[in-house]
Amino acid sequence: MILPTQPSFTVLNTSDYRETYANSVQVRVNVWDFFLVFGTMQQQSESQVEVRNFQGIYLSPQQAKALTAILQQNVSNYESTFGEIKLDPRVMAAGPIH
Repeated sequence: MILPTQPSFTVLNTSDYRETYANSVQVRVNVWDFFLVFGTMQQQSESQVEVRNFQGIYLSPQQAKALTAILQQNVSNYESTFGEIKLDPRVMAAGPIH
C-alpha cells in the first residue's frame, strides 16, 4: 500500500488566541457536530456547585474522534509516568447529558 506524503504545515496563533484553565467540560452531540462547553466549577457550599461556562467549541464528528484518540494516547502516557488517574464516581454520575 502506498501512503500519501504528509504535507508540511505551520501553526500560528491568531490575535484572539488565549489559554485558560477548565475543570468542567460539557459535551452536547447532534447528527452534524459535537459541542464542547468549557467552564470552571466551584463548590459554593456542601450542597451547591456553580459552573461558569466561558467557551464553546464545535467539532466535526471526525475531529471529535481524532481528539478522542489523541487524548487517550496522552492520558495513557501520563498514567504510565505518574500513575493511574482516579475519578470521583460522584462527579461522573452528575451533570446533564445533551
